Amino acid sequence: MKILRYIGSLAFVLGLFTLMFAAMPWHVMIEDDPPIPWIFRIAIFCVLGGILLVMLTVALEVKKNIILKKELILTESQRKISLMTSSEIPNQKINKVLDLVQGQTVYAIWVGKDLSAVVRLILGGELNEYTDMMGKARKLATNRMIVKAEKMGADAIINIRYMTTSVIGSAAELLVYGTAVKIDK
Repeated sequence: MKILRYIGSLAFVLGLFTLMFAAMPWHVMIEDDPPIPWIFRIAIFCVLGGILLVMLTVALEVKKNIILKKELILTESQRKISLMTSSEIPNQKINKVLDLVQGQTVYAIWVGKDLSAVVRLILGGELNEYTDMMGKARKLATNRMIVKAEKMGADAIINIRYMTTSVIGSAAELLVYGTAVKIDK
């Protein structure tokens, strides 16, 4: 899938480069209305085909990721690890500090929801689209962190912290990290 997306991106960039740096100057320099050379026609198809190929591969990956995310979402009753923002676990003693664990995701909403949010920005009120997006991103990143801690054999994660960063447009990175520990039982 990544190879197809790479090929699509490459076709788009090469087509766009040809159109911008060869076809546009050619068109400006030629005053008559001659037929368009075949290389420029191919460049147009490269741009359009590249966009289509990238969009198709991304759509397939999104569909695949929806299935994976359903598997990653753990309910609190399924979770075997305690999560704490404090450095201690009430009524229990930390036996061993294992290591830093983290989970990360860069999450975005589709442009339709983004446009709805822009309208809400104008009219006022909670931006539900972004609230939902950040909630899903938080769950996904937290569950990725839990999976890493489980692989280490941790009983709990302490000192949990969340960080968000705007990446581009309506996409946000969410990072969660904490310390995986073993507790006395």
